[in-house]
Amino acid sequence: IDLPDTVNDYMKSISSITGRNYAPFVYYGNPNAKNIIVAMGSVCETIRETIDYIEGDIGLIEVHLYRPFSSKYLLDVLPKSVEKIVVLDRTKEPGSIGEPLFLDIKSIVNVPVYGGRYGLSSKDTNPSQIKAIYDYMNNGTIFHGFTIGINDDVTNFSLKETPFEINDESVKEFLIYGYGSDGMVGASKDIIKLIGDNTESKVQGYFQYDSKKSGGLTRSHMRFSNKEIRSTYFVNNPHLVVCSKESYLNKYDMISNIRKDGIFIYVTNLNEEDFNKKLNKENVLKIINNNIKVYIIDAYSIAEKNNLKNKVSTILEVCILKLLNLSNFDLILSKMKDNISSRFGNKGEDIVKNNLNSIEEAISSLKLVSINQNLYSDELFTLGSGVKVFDYMNELRGDSLKVSDFLYMKNGTFNIGTTKFEKRSIAESIPVWNKDNCIQCNQCAMVCPHGVIRPYLLNEEELNNAPDSIKNDVIPAVGSDYKFKIGISHINCMGCSLCANVCPGKMGNKALTMEPIDTAKKDDKYLRTVSIKKDQVKNTIKGSQFNKPLFEFSGACAGCGETPYIKLLTQLLQDRLVIANATGCSSIYGASLPSIPYNIPWASSLFEDNAEYGYGMLIATNTIRNRIKNIMESNLETSNGNLFKEWLDNPNDYEISKHVYGNIDYSLVPELIELKEFIPYKSIWTIGGDGWAYDIGFGGIDHILSSNDNVNILVLDTEVYSNTGGQASKSSNKGAIAKFASSGKVTTKKDLAKIAMCYPNAYVAQVSLGANMQQTINAFLEAENHDGPSIIIAYSPCISHGIKGGMGNSNEQEKMAVKSGYFPIFRYNPKEPKFTLDFKEPDFNLFNDFLNSQTRFSMLTKINEENGEQLLIDLKEEAIKRFEYYKNIEK
Repeated sequence: IDLPDTVNDYMKSISSITGRNYAPFVYYGNPNAKNIIVAMGSVCETIRETIDYIEGDIGLIEVHLYRPFSSKYLLDVLPKSVEKIVVLDRTKEPGSIGEPLFLDIKSIVNVPVYGGRYGLSSKDTNPSQIKAIYDYMNNGTIFHGFTIGINDDVTNFSLKETPFEINDESVKEFLIYGYGSDGMVGASKDIIKLIGDNTESKVQGYFQYDSKKSGGLTRSHMRFSNKEIRSTYFVNNPHLVVCSKESYLNKYDMISNIRKDGIFIYVTNLNEEDFNKKLNKENVLKIINNNIKVYIIDAYSIAEKNNLKNKVSTILEVCILKLLNLSNFDLILSKMKDNISSRFGNKGEDIVKNNLNSIEEAISSLKLVSINQNLYSDELFTLGSGVKVFDYMNELRGDSLKVSDFLYMKNGTFNIGTTKFEKRSIAESIPVWNKDNCIQCNQCAMVCPHGVIRPYLLNEEELNNAPDSIKNDVIPAVGSDYKFKIGISHINCMGCSLCANVCPGKMGNKALTMEPIDTAKKDDKYLRTVSIKKDQVKNTIKGSQFNKPLFEFSGACAGCGETPYIKLLTQLLQDRLVIANATGCSSIYGASLPSIPYNIPWASSLFEDNAEYGYGMLIATNTIRNRIKNIMESNLETSNGNLFKEWLDNPNDYEISKHVYGNIDYSLVPELIELKEFIPYKSIWTIGGDGWAYDIGFGGIDHILSSNDNVNILVLDTEVYSNTGGQASKSSNKGAIAKFASSGKVTTKKDLAKIAMCYPNAYVAQVSLGANMQQTINAFLEAENHDGPSIIIAYSPCISHGIKGGMGNSNEQEKMAVKSGYFPIFRYNPKEPKFTLDFKEPDFNLFNDFLNSQTRFSMLTKINEENGEQLLIDLKEEAIKRFEYYKNIEK
């Protein structure tokens, strides 16, 4: 039996049932075409659309059966008139004479065949690119190995495009600019579902978002039509644009492509005149000349009033639906309310009620504004990083970058410390410092997940050079002659309020309060030039925070429980720190290209092999340092001899090894030049979440712990697979609701620390920053000083926990987890050997209060009425037994 024949028979049957045209190969276009494209996948719809619009002697062969490849069925549909064929592959195979589909076609036909590439690196493929292919074929300039969608000015293998777009008036296109965690992607999907289910319209949605955990830009592309929608590319000329974040207005080009008589909805707390003044001149003229209707709404105030925090999705969703002038709006509004109950039901009844309450206020608050062409802003937004690749990518112009723009990074490395140039400015409220209430404890800086808030010490010269806003807002530093000030990077703040919540203040009055960002002082630019006062940097809560964090402004969620640990680690170890990062939340906010929060060496391999990856870094480092040792031992008689002896006696002392590195006369030992970066001691850390450490990467961790090698492991324990959406891991506790455990996890949490202590040479600690900050500092330093493997398990609250009151309470959650006995904190140092239980008297009467503060536990008895209560009883009993076990070890 010939398999292609069998497949063809089934395709005929499917065609008769669905009304679609299925066959191993399907031809579309002019039956007497001279120039055709062969392709497969969704790009074929764009090619069809382009063929219909430009017409001519052109066509398309769409491949439905790729393997086994059938020459018979291909030749059956190939027009006899064909003179040239272009084959499109969405892959690049270096070393091959062509890509797979090209080679198949080339081996069958006897006409010129040219191979081309499209869609590489997720590049959008639009009609102008397809038209360029046909233009090159028609004028006889087509060549093999071309690329579309990339401007290749180095090898010049890209096709030049001319502006071209398809305007189908039957299709309405929307483009919504949101930010990660505001709910706009979910709202857009709900709009698509509502219109698709309750009108005659065909619907389509594409969604773009970066890999930031929250606060990143999201774009929702939507199309609606009473005809079939064939545009398999992003929306470029929308009829309606929504901007949910005020700071986006002049940062991104959102208005210039809106169609004539289109609509622009902007979320702002500005009045009509101030909003007009905020627009730049180009946008004002575009709005007036194209008769664009502009609406404003203070969605965040409505959300705040209804206890929705920054969730403006429901508010904007109903506004969009209202402006569509749907004949059955009342029906769709009713369906939308039903959807809210199902979408948010698992988050609690209050969330459902608050969303429903916001709907009516949203409709009445939407305001149509008049644009005055004489009012506009001359201010131009600039990132100012000086790195073209970075700036273009962050301004959504990355697709216009040329190949030559990347030549400076051809070795694969990327600029570090680039998050400071993002200037996301997404917080509605930021902390404001009141010097009169400050006790200089620096706890606010310790808990800040994004390194936004920092204590600064100014000497006399720095104070004299400071602007008046700083000169008049300092206090004498306790224990030194410096002046003390808390600085806040307002433009990088996420507005989580952790700093304000942890602030003890004086006499019940806090030194930090959350206030609207437009009223806050903006003086951090000068403060970031202030020198680090090394004499005040100590391994204490207060002293550690005077060191600059080498991890700042990451893309982690507001209030993230993981990032304060990483930030603290960089402050304690500074530039001797080298990190191998497992895939997960920490790798995503650690390297969301092009934004890198680290200012130290950092790299990530895979999810499953991070322990091995970090171990390999140590082996490689030790190998290179052994070469350095041999070179130094052979050159003790030179003028560098004293330095070499100093290094040989103290190779793992960072300060001494760095001093040696900076004073060697390398002209006498040129063989050291290429190795010199390894002369200073390196502290190797492997970092990842519980999904890595407890589950898929556990074998590698076990291998490290069983060795005598000096690798440090930091486990950011959220008790769930946070990055992939909240699936249960072996770290998830009994009774916790998570994906794959929707009725509560029925098994006990794996005790990774207990397993690790089976190896007598391993340093083991459990820490919870909010419960005991100094204990966390001590654990980090003891782990680094331990000559052997170490592992620290850090309790890390996560949005997946459903913390009541939001992530601004994550520090309090860390405290309660320990105080209630849910998460014991301790340190085991095999050097002494000594086990120290750092919180000795938990109050298990608080255990249920802790569980009820998180929806992952509080919803259990409602979802699992039969067994939920027993699971929580079991969880408490297991927590008591676990604590007794560790208490007995200390005895």
